[in-house]
Amino acid sequence: MAKLDILDQNGRTAGQMDLPESVFAGRPNDHLIYEAVINYRANQRQGTAATKTRAFVSGGGKKPWRQKGTGRARVGSTRSPLWKKGGTVFGPQPRDYSYELPKKARRGALRSALAKKHADQELLVAEALELKAPKTKEAAALLKALKLESALLVDLAENANLFKAVRNLPRVKAVDVAGLNIYDVLAHKSVVFSRRAFEAVLEKLT
Repeated sequence: MAKLDILDQNGRTAGQMDLPESVFAGRPNDHLIYEAVINYRANQRQGTAATKTRAFVSGGGKKPWRQKGTGRARVGSTRSPLWKKGGTVFGPQPRDYSYELPKKARRGALRSALAKKHADQELLVAEALELKAPKTKEAAALLKALKLESALLVDLAENANLFKAVRNLPRVKAVDVAGLNIYDVLAHKSVVFSRRAFEAVLEKLT
């Protein structure tokens, strides 16, 4: 069974924990990771892009010239899509791009992403991610001790100081364990869990 070091807030090893084989022993499923990322990004889309069809373009109520006898093509409106300032044909309209990925697939993708991070030695577990005050300086000192630049910090929502302290740090994000998603895991070089958050995630994934 694979083991993972547990670090203190100074970056020193404070213990070890066993990693469940059901999460970390299998081969990462790259296609499942791909599907989960596409799903996440689709669900984030606002879907507000819109163009005006001839029904929505103002003007064009009057027939430009009579139907017959001019030698020109028959036209009913100056807002025809063929004309300058006319409507748009088949342009985007507001729509909902979101769709649901099966729960089993979502969890499988997250398992694969965490296994990949562990294989690349980019998965860390800290005994705690507690800060004395919600200050950027405190968060920067923690990251320096752990030798990190780009990191996703995962803890429980009650750790308010951490979430406030990292807001102004570039390439660093803190998320509640309930909001952990595969896109954030892959978007940061390292993923750092507090021990309690890591145990909560493993409970879901095993």
